[in-house]
Amino acid sequence: QVQLVESGGGSVQAGGSLRLACVASGGTISNYRRGWFRQTPGKEREAVAGIWLDGDGLSYADAVKDRFTISEDKAKNTLYLQMNSLKPEGTAMYYCAAGTYGGPWFNVRVYNFWGQGTQVTVSS
Repeated sequence: QVQLVESGGGSVQAGGSLRLACVASGGTISNYRRGWFRQTPGKEREAVAGIWLDGDGLSYADAVKDRFTISEDKAKNTLYLQMNSLKPEGTAMYYCAAGTYGGPWFNVRVYNFWGQGTQVTVSS
């Protein structure tokens, strides 16, 4: 089973940037469907960005399109999320996910492996 550990969260002002990293161990993350999700208290976990299994396609939630970029370094077995022009509504716990199930990339049920999360706080 693959284990995922996120890092890079923190507190920034609106308009700032952060780069999240997700280091995988116990398996090769690029062998899975992989992506980033976020969650705020009392709300469902929502998809932010994902990479198709073959690595040839990227998907983004409308709320982050053109501001966030998902990427990976296969040599480091690491998934990244570059977040630019951050907004206060981007405040959330951000999770890295890897999965083996079928379905739309934004469906949490696709992913059976999750990291512990890294907190991102954006102040206005």
